[in-house]
Amino acid sequence: MNKTKILTFSLLLTLSISIFAQSEIEELLPDTNEILTGDTTHKISEDFIEEQSRQLFLEDSPIVRALDSLFQIRYFNDSLHIFDSAILNRYGYSPKEIPTFSDSVYRERIAKLNRETTIPLVYNQHVLDFINLYAVRKRGLSSRMLGLSYIYFPMFEELLDKYNIPLEMKYLAMVESALNPTAGSHMGAKGLWQFMYGTGKVYNLKVTSLVDDRFDPYKATEAACQHLQDLYNIYEDWFLVLAAYNSGAGNVNRAIRRAGGTKDYWAILPYLPRETRGYVPAFIAVNYVMNYATEHNLYPVHPGMMLSGTDTVTVKDLLSFDQLHEMLKIPKEDIRFFNPQFKAGIIPATPENPFIVRIPSEFVGDFINNEQNLYGYKTKKGIEKETLQAEVKKVSDRSLHTVKRGETLGMIAKKYRVSVKQLQSWNNLRGTNLHIGQKLTVFSSGTPVNSPGETPVARSTQSKSHTVSKGETLGAIAAKYKCSVTDLKEWNNLKNNSLSIGQKLKVYPTEQQTVEKSNNNGKGTYITYTVKSGDTLWDIARKYDGVTVDQIKKLNNLTNKSKLKIGQKLKIAGVS
Repeated sequence: MNKTKILTFSLLLTLSISIFAQSEIEELLPDTNEILTGDTTHKISEDFIEEQSRQLFLEDSPIVRALDSLFQIRYFNDSLHIFDSAILNRYGYSPKEIPTFSDSVYRERIAKLNRETTIPLVYNQHVLDFINLYAVRKRGLSSRMLGLSYIYFPMFEELLDKYNIPLEMKYLAMVESALNPTAGSHMGAKGLWQFMYGTGKVYNLKVTSLVDDRFDPYKATEAACQHLQDLYNIYEDWFLVLAAYNSGAGNVNRAIRRAGGTKDYWAILPYLPRETRGYVPAFIAVNYVMNYATEHNLYPVHPGMMLSGTDTVTVKDLLSFDQLHEMLKIPKEDIRFFNPQFKAGIIPATPENPFIVRIPSEFVGDFINNEQNLYGYKTKKGIEKETLQAEVKKVSDRSLHTVKRGETLGMIAKKYRVSVKQLQSWNNLRGTNLHIGQKLTVFSSGTPVNSPGETPVARSTQSKSHTVSKGETLGAIAAKYKCSVTDLKEWNNLKNNSLSIGQKLKVYPTEQQTVEKSNNNGKGTYITYTVKSGDTLWDIARKYDGVTVDQIKKLNNLTNKSKLKIGQKLKIAGVS
Protein backbone atom coordinates (compact mmCIF):
# COMPACT_ATOMS: atom_id res chain seq x y z
CA MET A 1 0.00 0.00 0.00
CA ASN A 2 1.58 3.33 -1.05
CA LYS A 3 1.84 6.46 1.13
CA THR A 4 -1.13 8.21 -0.50
CA LYS A 5 -3.47 5.27 0.17
CA ILE A 6 -2.28 4.99 3.77
CA LEU A 7 -2.78 8.71 4.30
CA THR A 8 -6.27 8.59 2.72
CA PHE A 9 -7.26 5.63 4.90
CA SER A 10 -5.99 7.40 8.03
CA LEU A 11 -7.92 10.57 7.26
CA LEU A 12 -11.15 8.64 6.55
CA LEU A 13 -10.71 6.62 9.74
CA THR A 14 -10.21 9.81 11.76
CA LEU A 15 -13.23 11.34 10.07
CA SER A 16 -15.42 8.32 10.93
CA ILE A 17 -14.35 8.41 14.58
CA SER A 18 -15.05 12.14 14.66
CA ILE A 19 -18.57 11.75 13.24
CA PHE A 20 -19.34 8.84 15.61
CA ALA A 21 -18.10 10.81 18.62
CA GLN A 22 -20.20 13.80 17.62
CA SER A 23 -23.38 11.67 17.42
CA GLU A 24 -22.64 10.14 20.83
CA ILE A 25 -22.19 13.60 22.39
CA GLU A 26 -25.47 14.82 20.85
CA GLU A 27 -27.33 11.94 22.51
CA LEU A 28 -25.89 12.87 25.89
CA LEU A 29 -26.91 16.54 25.65
CA PRO A 30 -30.17 17.39 27.49
CA ASP A 31 -33.21 18.29 25.39
CA THR A 32 -33.62 22.09 25.22
CA ASN A 33 -37.40 22.03 25.62
CA GLU A 34 -37.19 19.91 28.76
CA ILE A 35 -34.74 22.35 30.31
CA LEU A 36 -37.02 25.30 29.68
CA THR A 37 -40.48 23.77 30.35
CA GLY A 38 -40.02 20.64 32.44
CA ASP A 39 -41.12 20.32 36.06
CA THR A 40 -37.56 19.73 37.25
CA THR A 41 -35.12 22.68 37.20
CA HIS A 42 -31.85 21.76 35.49
CA LYS A 43 -28.55 23.58 36.04
CA ILE A 44 -27.25 24.54 32.59
CA SER A 45 -23.47 24.66 32.32
CA GLU A 46 -21.71 27.74 30.90
CA ASP A 47 -20.19 25.61 28.17
CA PHE A 48 -23.67 24.51 27.08
CA ILE A 49 -24.94 28.10 27.04
CA GLU A 50 -21.94 29.21 24.98
CA GLU A 51 -22.58 26.34 22.57
CA GLN A 52 -26.21 27.41 22.18
CA SER A 53 -25.18 31.03 21.62
CA ARG A 54 -23.11 29.88 18.67
CA GLN A 55 -25.98 27.97 17.08
CA LEU A 56 -26.10 30.49 14.22
CA PHE A 57 -22.46 29.78 13.35
CA LEU A 58 -22.34 27.05 10.71
CA GLU A 59 -19.34 24.77 11.08
CA ASP A 60 -17.63 23.65 7.89
CA SER A 61 -18.25 20.09 6.74
CA PRO A 62 -15.51 17.74 8.08
CA ILE A 63 -15.71 15.81 4.80
CA VAL A 64 -14.87 18.94 2.81
CA ARG A 65 -12.04 19.73 5.24
CA ALA A 66 -10.62 16.24 4.64
CA LEU A 67 -10.78 16.75 0.87
CA ASP A 68 -8.97 20.09 1.27
CA SER A 69 -6.24 18.37 3.26
CA LEU A 70 -5.78 15.70 0.59
CA PHE A 71 -5.58 18.41 -2.08
CA GLN A 72 -2.88 20.28 -0.15
CA ILE A 73 -0.84 17.10 0.38
CA ARG A 74 -1.09 16.09 -3.30
CA TYR A 75 -0.15 19.41 -4.86
CA PHE A 76 2.09 21.21 -2.41
CA ASN A 77 4.42 18.59 -0.93
CA ASP A 78 7.04 19.39 -3.55
CA SER A 79 7.15 23.04 -2.45
CA LEU A 80 7.96 22.27 1.19
CA HIS A 81 11.53 23.10 2.19
CA ILE A 82 13.70 22.78 5.28
CA PHE A 83 13.86 26.13 7.05
CA ASP A 84 15.29 25.10 10.42
CA SER A 85 19.03 25.86 10.63
CA ALA A 86 19.31 23.47 13.60
CA ILE A 87 18.37 20.57 11.29
CA LEU A 88 20.88 21.79 8.70
CA ASN A 89 23.63 21.78 11.34
CA ARG A 90 23.13 18.02 11.81
CA TYR A 91 24.21 17.57 8.21
CA GLY A 92 27.37 19.63 8.57
CA TYR A 93 26.02 23.02 7.51
CA SER A 94 26.91 26.00 9.67
CA PRO A 95 25.13 29.26 8.77
CA LYS A 96 27.65 31.13 10.93
CA GLU A 97 30.41 30.40 8.42
CA ILE A 98 30.62 33.02 5.67
CA PRO A 99 32.29 31.52 2.59
CA THR A 100 34.29 33.64 0.17
CA PHE A 101 35.04 32.85 -3.46
CA SER A 102 37.42 34.00 -6.15
CA ASP A 103 36.42 36.25 -9.03
CA SER A 104 36.61 33.29 -11.40
CA VAL A 105 33.98 31.39 -9.37
CA TYR A 106 31.62 34.37 -9.33
CA ARG A 107 32.17 34.94 -13.04
CA GLU A 108 31.52 31.29 -13.88
CA ARG A 109 28.32 31.11 -11.78
CA ILE A 110 26.88 34.33 -13.21
CA ALA A 111 27.77 33.16 -16.73
CA LYS A 112 25.76 30.02 -16.05
CA LEU A 113 22.77 32.12 -14.92
CA ASN A 114 23.20 34.31 -18.00
CA ARG A 115 22.79 31.29 -20.30
CA GLU A 116 19.29 30.74 -18.83
CA THR A 117 17.87 34.24 -19.40
CA THR A 118 17.50 36.96 -22.01
CA ILE A 119 18.76 39.55 -19.52
CA PRO A 120 22.52 40.04 -20.10
CA LEU A 121 23.88 39.22 -16.62
CA VAL A 122 27.54 40.19 -16.24
CA TYR A 123 30.13 40.18 -13.47
CA ASN A 124 32.23 43.20 -12.50
CA GLN A 125 33.39 45.11 -9.42
CA HIS A 126 30.04 46.91 -9.08
CA VAL A 127 28.25 43.55 -8.94
CA LEU A 128 30.79 42.13 -6.47
CA ASP A 129 30.19 45.04 -4.11
CA PHE A 130 26.49 44.18 -3.97
CA ILE A 131 27.16 40.45 -3.64
CA ASN A 132 29.15 41.28 -0.51
CA LEU A 133 26.27 43.45 0.68
CA TYR A 134 23.64 40.69 0.41
CA ALA A 135 25.82 37.64 1.16
CA VAL A 136 28.01 39.12 3.93
CA ARG A 137 26.85 42.39 5.50
CA LYS A 138 23.08 41.91 5.16
CA ARG A 139 22.82 38.15 5.65
CA GLY A 140 19.81 38.45 7.96
CA LEU A 141 17.91 40.47 5.36
CA SER A 142 18.78 37.95 2.64
CA SER A 143 17.53 35.04 4.78
CA ARG A 144 14.24 36.82 5.40
CA MET A 145 13.88 37.56 1.67
CA LEU A 146 14.54 33.89 0.88
CA GLY A 147 11.69 32.92 3.19
CA LEU A 148 9.31 35.53 1.79
CA SER A 149 10.13 34.42 -1.75
CA TYR A 150 8.08 31.25 -1.13
CA ILE A 151 5.06 33.49 -0.58
CA TYR A 152 5.43 35.94 -3.45
CA PHE A 153 7.50 34.31 -6.20
CA PRO A 154 4.79 31.86 -7.40
CA MET A 155 2.48 34.83 -8.03
CA PHE A 156 5.27 36.94 -9.58
CA GLU A 157 6.24 34.15 -11.98
CA GLU A 158 2.64 33.54 -13.03
CA LEU A 159 2.07 37.19 -13.96
CA LEU A 160 5.53 37.71 -15.52
CA ASP A 161 4.86 34.70 -17.72
CA LYS A 162 1.43 36.14 -18.64
CA TYR A 163 3.12 39.31 -19.96
CA ASN A 164 6.04 37.42 -21.56
CA ILE A 165 8.60 39.11 -19.29
CA PRO A 166 11.76 37.24 -18.17
CA LEU A 167 11.00 35.46 -14.90
CA GLU A 168 14.24 36.84 -13.42
CA MET A 169 12.43 40.17 -13.10
CA LYS A 170 10.93 38.76 -9.91
CA TYR A 171 14.21 39.75 -8.21
CA LEU A 172 13.43 43.40 -8.97
CA ALA A 173 10.93 43.42 -6.07
CA MET A 174 13.74 42.32 -3.73
CA VAL A 175 15.82 45.32 -4.75
CA GLU A 176 12.82 47.65 -4.52
CA SER A 177 11.22 46.59 -1.24
CA ALA A 178 13.07 43.55 0.19
CA LEU A 179 9.65 41.83 -0.33
CA ASN A 180 8.03 43.99 2.34
CA PRO A 181 4.41 44.51 1.12
CA THR A 182 3.99 47.68 3.21
CA ALA A 183 7.35 49.25 2.34
CA GLY A 184 7.41 53.00 1.78
CA SER A 185 10.17 55.36 0.67
CA HIS A 186 10.86 58.95 1.73
CA MET A 187 9.79 60.00 -1.78
CA GLY A 188 6.34 58.43 -1.37
CA ALA A 189 6.79 55.14 -3.27
CA LYS A 190 4.71 52.32 -1.77
CA GLY A 191 4.38 48.54 -1.76
CA LEU A 192 6.30 45.53 -3.05
CA TRP A 193 7.01 47.26 -6.36
CA GLN A 194 7.44 50.79 -4.96
CA PHE A 195 4.92 52.67 -7.09
CA MET A 196 4.73 56.43 -6.83
CA TYR A 197 1.22 57.87 -6.61
CA GLY A 198 1.21 59.23 -10.17
CA THR A 199 2.70 56.14 -11.83
CA GLY A 200 0.32 53.88 -9.92
CA LYS A 201 -2.62 55.95 -11.12
CA VAL A 202 -1.52 55.43 -14.75
CA TYR A 203 -1.78 51.66 -14.17
CA ASN A 204 -5.15 51.84 -12.40
CA LEU A 205 -3.80 51.46 -8.87
CA LYS A 206 -6.40 53.43 -6.93
CA VAL A 207 -5.58 55.21 -3.69
CA THR A 208 -8.23 56.29 -1.19
CA SER A 209 -8.19 56.93 2.54
CA LEU A 210 -9.28 53.32 3.15
CA VAL A 211 -7.63 51.36 0.33
CA ASP A 212 -4.24 51.71 -1.37
CA ASP A 213 -3.90 49.34 -4.32
CA ARG A 214 -0.14 49.90 -4.33
CA PHE A 215 -0.05 47.68 -1.22
CA ASP A 216 -2.14 44.97 -2.91
CA PRO A 217 0.44 42.28 -3.86
CA TYR A 218 -1.52 40.97 -6.84
CA LYS A 219 -2.71 44.28 -8.32
CA ALA A 220 0.69 45.91 -7.81
CA THR A 221 2.48 42.97 -9.47
CA GLU A 222 0.19 43.13 -12.49
CA ALA A 223 0.76 46.90 -12.71
CA ALA A 224 4.54 46.35 -12.46
CA CYS A 225 4.38 43.86 -15.34
CA GLN A 226 2.45 46.34 -17.49
CA HIS A 227 4.93 49.11 -16.63
CA LEU A 228 7.95 46.90 -17.42
CA GLN A 229 6.35 45.88 -20.71
CA ASP A 230 5.73 49.51 -21.67
CA LEU A 231 9.33 50.45 -20.83
CA TYR A 232 10.72 47.53 -22.84
CA ASN A 233 8.68 48.64 -25.85
CA ILE A 234 10.55 51.96 -25.59
CA TYR A 235 14.14 50.81 -24.89
CA GLU A 236 14.27 47.14 -26.00
CA ASP A 237 17.00 46.67 -23.38
CA TRP A 238 16.25 45.21 -19.95
CA PHE A 239 19.00 47.12 -18.12
CA LEU A 240 17.69 50.42 -19.49
CA VAL A 241 14.21 49.27 -18.45
CA LEU A 242 15.48 48.71 -14.90
CA ALA A 243 17.12 52.14 -14.84
CA ALA A 244 13.94 53.79 -16.13
CA TYR A 245 11.83 51.87 -13.60
CA ASN A 246 13.97 53.28 -10.80
CA SER A 247 14.59 56.88 -11.89
CA GLY A 248 12.06 57.52 -14.64
CA ALA A 249 12.39 57.57 -18.42
CA GLY A 250 13.32 61.26 -18.42
CA ASN A 251 16.53 60.67 -16.46
CA VAL A 252 17.48 57.72 -18.67
CA ASN A 253 16.86 59.73 -21.85
CA ARG A 254 19.03 62.59 -20.57
CA ALA A 255 21.81 60.13 -19.69
CA ILE A 256 21.64 58.63 -23.22
CA ARG A 257 21.97 62.12 -24.75
CA ARG A 258 24.97 62.96 -22.57
CA ALA A 259 26.61 59.65 -23.50
CA GLY A 260 26.37 60.52 -27.20
CA GLY A 261 23.17 58.67 -27.97
CA THR A 262 24.34 55.16 -27.08
CA LYS A 263 21.66 52.86 -25.60
CA ASP A 264 24.00 50.90 -23.32
CA TYR A 265 23.51 50.90 -19.55
CA TRP A 266 27.21 50.66 -18.68
CA ALA A 267 28.03 53.51 -21.07
CA ILE A 268 25.42 55.87 -19.62
CA LEU A 269 26.14 54.80 -16.01
CA PRO A 270 28.15 57.96 -15.09
CA TYR A 271 25.29 60.18 -16.27
CA LEU A 272 22.51 58.49 -14.29
CA PRO A 273 21.31 59.73 -10.87
CA ARG A 274 23.55 58.45 -8.07
CA GLU A 275 20.97 56.04 -6.61
CA THR A 276 20.30 54.51 -10.05
CA ARG A 277 23.96 53.74 -10.75
CA GLY A 278 23.88 50.83 -8.33
CA TYR A 279 20.45 49.60 -9.37
CA VAL A 280 21.41 47.12 -12.10
CA PRO A 281 24.47 45.78 -10.20
CA ALA A 282 22.17 45.22 -7.19
CA PHE A 283 19.68 43.38 -9.41
CA ILE A 284 22.41 41.06 -10.77
CA ALA A 285 23.77 40.48 -7.26
CA VAL A 286 20.36 39.55 -5.84
CA ASN A 287 19.81 37.21 -8.79
CA TYR A 288 23.13 35.53 -7.99
CA VAL A 289 22.71 35.33 -4.20
CA MET A 290 19.18 33.88 -4.39
CA ASN A 291 20.37 31.15 -6.78
CA TYR A 292 23.56 30.34 -4.86
CA ALA A 293 22.27 30.94 -1.33
CA THR A 294 23.28 27.52 0.04
CA GLU A 295 26.84 27.96 -1.28
CA HIS A 296 26.98 31.09 0.90
CA ASN A 297 25.44 29.29 3.91
CA LEU A 298 22.27 31.37 3.56
CA TYR A 299 18.99 29.67 4.44
CA PRO A 300 15.44 31.00 4.40
CA VAL A 301 13.69 32.20 7.53
CA HIS A 302 10.27 30.56 7.55
CA PRO A 303 7.69 33.24 6.65
CA GLY A 304 5.05 31.66 8.91
CA MET A 305 2.72 30.63 6.08
CA MET A 306 3.04 29.67 2.45
CA LEU A 307 0.92 31.29 -0.27
CA SER A 308 -0.33 27.76 -0.98
CA GLY A 309 -1.88 27.78 2.51
CA THR A 310 -4.20 30.67 1.60
CA ASP A 311 -7.13 31.25 -0.69
CA THR A 312 -9.29 34.19 -1.76
CA VAL A 313 -12.90 35.02 -0.89
CA THR A 314 -15.16 37.69 -2.35
CA VAL A 315 -16.45 40.26 0.15
CA LYS A 316 -19.68 41.91 -1.03
CA ASP A 317 -20.53 44.22 1.87
CA LEU A 318 -18.85 46.39 4.49
CA LEU A 319 -16.60 44.28 6.70
CA SER A 320 -13.81 44.85 9.20
CA PHE A 321 -10.75 42.80 10.12
CA ASP A 322 -12.16 42.64 13.68
CA GLN A 323 -15.32 40.90 12.46
CA LEU A 324 -13.29 38.33 10.52
CA HIS A 325 -11.06 37.77 13.54
CA GLU A 326 -13.73 37.48 16.22
CA MET A 327 -16.41 35.51 14.38
CA LEU A 328 -14.25 33.22 12.24
CA LYS A 329 -11.23 33.18 14.61
CA ILE A 330 -8.82 34.11 11.81
CA PRO A 331 -5.57 35.47 13.32
CA LYS A 332 -5.64 39.21 12.73
CA GLU A 333 -1.93 39.30 11.86
CA ASP A 334 -2.62 36.88 8.98
CA ILE A 335 -5.45 39.07 7.66
CA ARG A 336 -3.23 42.16 7.82
CA PHE A 337 -0.22 40.46 6.24
CA PHE A 338 -2.06 39.10 3.21
CA ASN A 339 -4.30 42.18 2.76
CA PRO A 340 -2.09 45.23 3.43
CA GLN A 341 -4.08 47.30 0.92
CA PHE A 342 -6.83 47.89 3.51
CA LYS A 343 -5.08 50.65 5.47
CA ALA A 344 -7.66 51.08 8.24
CA GLY A 345 -8.66 47.43 8.63
CA ILE A 346 -11.96 48.16 6.83
CA ILE A 347 -13.07 46.47 3.59
CA PRO A 348 -15.42 49.06 1.98
CA ALA A 349 -17.20 46.56 -0.24
CA THR A 350 -20.67 46.85 -1.75
CA PRO A 351 -22.64 44.41 -3.93
CA GLU A 352 -21.75 46.61 -6.91
CA ASN A 353 -18.08 46.95 -5.89
CA PRO A 354 -16.90 43.73 -4.19
CA PHE A 355 -13.34 43.20 -2.92
CA ILE A 356 -11.11 40.12 -3.08
CA VAL A 357 -9.64 39.20 0.32
CA ARG A 358 -7.00 36.54 0.98
CA ILE A 359 -7.33 34.40 4.13
CA PRO A 360 -5.84 31.08 5.37
CA SER A 361 -7.43 28.21 3.44
CA GLU A 362 -8.75 26.51 6.55
CA PHE A 363 -11.19 29.41 7.16
CA VAL A 364 -12.63 29.63 3.64
CA GLY A 365 -15.39 27.13 4.40
CA ASP A 366 -16.43 29.03 7.53
CA PHE A 367 -16.52 32.29 5.56
CA ILE A 368 -18.75 30.81 2.84
CA ASN A 369 -21.11 29.18 5.34
CA ASN A 370 -21.47 32.30 7.50
CA GLU A 371 -21.02 35.14 5.03
CA GLN A 372 -24.37 36.88 5.54
CA ASN A 373 -24.22 36.67 9.35
CA LEU A 374 -20.64 37.93 9.23
CA TYR A 375 -21.63 41.29 7.71
CA GLY A 376 -23.97 41.99 10.63
CA TYR A 377 -21.77 40.54 13.37
CA LYS A 378 -21.13 42.90 16.30
CA THR A 379 -17.63 42.68 17.76
CA LYS A 380 -16.54 43.21 21.35
CA LYS A 381 -15.47 46.71 20.31
CA GLY A 382 -19.01 47.39 19.10
CA ILE A 383 -18.01 47.27 15.44
CA GLU A 384 -20.93 46.45 13.16
CA LYS A 385 -22.25 47.60 9.81
CA GLU A 386 -23.66 50.90 11.13
CA THR A 387 -20.40 51.93 12.79
CA LEU A 388 -18.44 50.98 9.68
CA GLN A 389 -20.77 53.08 7.52
CA ALA A 390 -20.17 56.05 9.83
CA GLU A 391 -16.42 55.51 9.58
CA VAL A 392 -16.56 55.32 5.79
CA LYS A 393 -18.63 58.53 5.67
CA LYS A 394 -16.10 60.30 7.89
CA VAL A 395 -13.29 59.21 5.61
CA SER A 396 -15.25 60.30 2.54
CA ASP A 397 -15.10 63.86 3.90
CA ARG A 398 -11.33 63.64 3.60
CA SER A 399 -9.59 65.02 0.52
CA LEU A 400 -6.02 65.35 -0.70
CA HIS A 401 -4.43 68.68 -1.55
CA THR A 402 -1.31 68.72 -3.71
CA VAL A 403 1.05 71.52 -2.72
CA LYS A 404 1.80 73.92 -5.56
CA ARG A 405 4.72 76.28 -6.04
CA GLY A 406 4.53 79.27 -3.67
CA GLU A 407 1.82 77.81 -1.43
CA THR A 408 2.09 78.06 2.36
CA LEU A 409 0.16 76.30 5.09
CA GLY A 410 -1.66 79.54 5.81
CA MET A 411 -2.82 79.88 2.21
CA ILE A 412 -4.01 76.26 2.11
CA ALA A 413 -5.77 76.64 5.47
CA LYS A 414 -7.57 79.73 4.17
CA LYS A 415 -8.62 77.93 0.99
CA TYR A 416 -10.26 75.09 2.92
CA ARG A 417 -11.42 77.38 5.75
CA VAL A 418 -9.57 75.43 8.43
CA SER A 419 -6.67 76.32 10.71
CA VAL A 420 -2.95 75.77 10.20
CA LYS A 421 -2.93 73.79 13.45
CA GLN A 422 -5.50 71.38 12.04
CA LEU A 423 -3.50 70.87 8.84
CA GLN A 424 -0.43 70.12 10.96
CA SER A 425 -2.37 67.65 13.11
CA TRP A 426 -4.00 65.82 10.21
CA ASN A 427 -0.65 65.43 8.40
CA ASN A 428 1.70 64.92 11.38
CA LEU A 429 3.64 68.10 10.50
CA ARG A 430 5.95 69.52 13.14
CA GLY A 431 6.69 72.73 11.30
CA THR A 432 5.30 74.74 8.42
CA ASN A 433 7.77 73.76 5.69
CA LEU A 434 6.23 72.26 2.54
CA HIS A 435 7.59 70.96 -0.74
CA ILE A 436 6.04 71.08 -4.21
CA GLY A 437 3.94 68.00 -4.94
CA GLN A 438 3.47 67.11 -1.27
CA LYS A 439 0.07 65.53 -0.51
CA LEU A 440 -1.86 67.01 2.42
CA THR A 441 -4.93 65.42 3.99
CA VAL A 442 -7.77 67.91 4.51
CA PHE A 443 -11.11 67.27 6.21
CA SER A 444 -14.11 69.17 4.98
CA SER A 445 -16.16 68.23 8.05
CA GLY A 446 -16.27 65.84 10.99
CA THR A 447 -13.65 65.08 13.62
CA PRO A 448 -10.06 65.31 12.37
CA VAL A 449 -7.62 62.42 12.60
CA ASN A 450 -5.26 62.39 15.63
CA SER A 451 -7.12 65.35 17.10
CA PRO A 452 -10.15 64.11 19.09
CA GLY A 453 -12.66 66.76 19.93
CA GLU A 454 -11.29 69.38 17.52
CA THR A 455 -13.50 70.14 14.53
CA PRO A 456 -12.70 72.30 11.54
CA VAL A 457 -13.46 76.00 12.05
CA ALA A 458 -15.34 77.65 9.19
CA ARG A 459 -13.83 81.08 8.52
CA SER A 460 -14.85 84.11 6.54
CA THR A 461 -13.05 84.54 3.23
CA GLN A 462 -12.91 88.29 3.95
CA SER A 463 -10.11 89.48 6.23
CA LYS A 464 -10.40 92.27 8.77
CA SER A 465 -7.77 94.39 10.49
CA HIS A 466 -6.97 94.03 14.17
CA THR A 467 -5.05 96.84 15.93
CA VAL A 468 -2.66 95.61 18.60
CA SER A 469 -3.42 97.14 22.02
CA LYS A 470 -1.08 97.59 24.97
CA GLY A 471 -0.29 94.28 26.66
CA GLU A 472 -1.72 92.11 23.88
CA THR A 473 0.16 89.02 22.77
CA LEU A 474 -0.22 86.77 19.73
CA GLY A 475 -1.72 84.12 22.02
CA ALA A 476 -4.43 86.49 23.29
CA ILE A 477 -5.29 87.66 19.78
CA ALA A 478 -5.36 84.05 18.50
CA ALA A 479 -7.80 83.10 21.29
CA LYS A 480 -10.02 86.07 20.39
CA TYR A 481 -10.33 84.96 16.77
CA LYS A 482 -10.37 81.19 17.47
CA CYS A 483 -7.21 80.53 15.52
CA SER A 484 -3.65 79.52 16.37
CA VAL A 485 -0.53 81.64 16.77
CA THR A 486 0.82 79.87 13.69
CA ASP A 487 -2.25 81.05 11.75
CA LEU A 488 -1.59 84.68 12.72
CA LYS A 489 2.08 84.40 11.77
CA GLU A 490 1.21 82.82 8.41
CA TRP A 491 -1.49 85.40 7.63
CA ASN A 492 0.87 88.31 8.43
CA ASN A 493 4.27 86.87 7.39
CA LEU A 494 5.58 87.22 10.97
CA LYS A 495 8.93 85.59 11.70
CA ASN A 496 8.68 85.87 15.49
CA ASN A 497 6.17 86.61 18.26
CA SER A 498 7.10 90.27 18.74
CA LEU A 499 4.30 92.87 18.44
CA SER A 500 4.15 96.65 18.72
CA ILE A 501 1.29 98.82 19.99
CA GLY A 502 -0.83 100.05 17.08
CA GLN A 503 0.44 97.33 14.73
CA LYS A 504 -2.19 96.22 12.21
CA LEU A 505 -2.75 92.47 11.87
CA LYS A 506 -4.77 90.72 9.18
CA VAL A 507 -7.22 88.20 10.69
CA TYR A 508 -10.00 85.98 9.35
CA PRO A 509 -12.95 85.83 11.78
CA THR A 510 -14.94 82.65 12.16
CA GLU A 511 -18.25 82.48 10.32
CA GLN A 512 -20.04 82.52 13.67
CA GLN A 513 -18.32 85.77 14.65
CA THR A 514 -19.28 87.23 11.28
CA VAL A 515 -22.93 86.22 11.71
CA GLU A 516 -22.98 87.59 15.26
CA LYS A 517 -21.64 90.92 14.03
CA SER A 518 -24.32 91.07 11.35
CA ASN A 519 -26.95 90.95 14.12
CA ASN A 520 -25.77 94.37 15.27
CA ASN A 521 -28.56 96.98 14.79
CA GLY A 522 -26.07 99.38 13.21
CA LYS A 523 -25.97 101.71 16.21
CA GLY A 524 -23.12 99.86 17.94
CA THR A 525 -25.34 98.78 20.84
CA TYR A 526 -24.86 95.03 21.17
CA ILE A 527 -24.68 91.63 19.48
CA THR A 528 -25.92 88.25 20.70
CA TYR A 529 -23.59 85.47 21.87
CA THR A 530 -24.73 81.87 22.53
CA VAL A 531 -23.05 80.24 25.55
CA LYS A 532 -21.20 76.98 24.83
CA SER A 533 -20.00 74.17 27.04
CA GLY A 534 -17.09 75.30 29.24
CA ASP A 535 -17.59 79.03 28.59
CA THR A 536 -16.87 81.56 31.36
CA LEU A 537 -17.55 85.29 31.29
CA TRP A 538 -13.82 85.92 31.08
CA ASP A 539 -13.51 83.56 28.06
CA ILE A 540 -16.41 85.33 26.32
CA ALA A 541 -15.09 88.83 27.06
CA ARG A 542 -11.68 88.18 25.56
CA LYS A 543 -13.25 87.08 22.26
CA TYR A 544 -14.18 90.71 21.51
CA ASP A 545 -12.16 93.92 21.32
CA GLY A 546 -12.77 96.31 24.24
CA VAL A 547 -15.32 94.10 26.03
CA THR A 548 -14.99 93.46 29.77
CA VAL A 549 -16.62 91.00 32.16
CA ASP A 550 -18.33 93.88 34.05
CA GLN A 551 -19.91 95.16 30.81
CA ILE A 552 -21.36 91.73 30.04
CA LYS A 553 -22.69 91.35 33.60
CA LYS A 554 -24.28 94.79 33.57
CA LEU A 555 -25.89 94.40 30.12
CA ASN A 556 -27.33 90.98 31.05
CA ASN A 557 -28.29 91.72 34.70
CA LEU A 558 -25.85 89.08 35.99
CA THR A 559 -24.43 88.96 39.51
CA ASN A 560 -21.32 87.29 40.85
CA LYS A 561 -23.49 84.30 41.80
CA SER A 562 -25.09 83.96 38.38
CA LYS A 563 -24.24 80.73 36.56
CA LEU A 564 -24.05 80.42 32.78
CA LYS A 565 -26.09 77.78 30.99
CA ILE A 566 -25.31 76.12 27.68
CA GLY A 567 -27.42 77.78 24.97
CA GLN A 568 -27.99 80.95 27.04
CA LYS A 569 -28.10 84.15 24.95
CA LEU A 570 -25.88 87.02 26.13
CA LYS A 571 -25.77 90.60 24.88
CA ILE A 572 -22.26 91.83 24.09
CA ALA A 573 -21.75 95.63 23.98
CA GLY A 574 -18.99 97.91 22.81
CA VAL A 575 -17.86 95.68 19.92
CA SER A 576 -15.44 97.43 17.60
